[in-house]
Amino acid sequence: MGVSKVLRKISSRGAKCSAVIVAAGKATRMEGTDKVMADLCGEPMIVHTIRAFQQSQDVTEIILVTREDLLEPISHLCVEKQLTKVKKICKGGESRAESVQLGLDQVGKDCDLVAVHDGARPLVTDRIIHDAIRKAEKFGAAAPAIPVKDTIKEVHGGVIDSTPDRSALYAVQTPQVFKTDLYRAALESAIAAKKPLTDDCSAAEAYGIRVLITQGSDENLKVTTPTDLLFAEALMKARQQA
Repeated sequence: MGVSKVLRKISSRGAKCSAVIVAAGKATRMEGTDKVMADLCGEPMIVHTIRAFQQSQDVTEIILVTREDLLEPISHLCVEKQLTKVKKICKGGESRAESVQLGLDQVGKDCDLVAVHDGARPLVTDRIIHDAIRKAEKFGAAAPAIPVKDTIKEVHGGVIDSTPDRSALYAVQTPQVFKTDLYRAALESAIAAKKPLTDDCSAAEAYGIRVLITQGSDENLKVTTPTDLLFAEALMKARQQA
């Protein structure tokens, strides 16, 4: 079924979207801190991330992909925090692409769209989620992004080779949202070809799917280092005090 036909079918009855939250990484840059369970304003970081999708009226269900040692603790957290949209918590794979694929395998058959989100982006807002889902519903694929602020250099061997035009550069965030069947095919193709994927859009792009961007936010940061966690804590406290 072509993209245009798929989109017409969705628009005739309204789209159902499943969120696949990927939190299966080893956090090698966190200096011994487990970022998935790291304390963020009194709760594990992953709780904040899941809650954002729990509260979204655009999300039908949540699939969480994590490490084997976190399956039970996160399951208990979901019950304790009444995160009722979490339908499945499954073990991740050796790579992000494999983890996303395992999450896709658990998505409800009636979900037209899949929103893939980093478990380490706890500050995602309802607007960011809504805008990406609605644009993907209309065009097939969408992702939030923000213009790059710094001048970017291409470097080889420690020497600057070139300076790309900054006006055309964007930092892409998550959730990255796709028509489920199309993205499943794109991901399978990328994995079979052993393509190195740094995000989910890469698989879609390689498959020939046009991905549109929506407005992201500086606050929708990905917690990768201890410094990122400090920034996230400050931003979360500012929101709570607003």
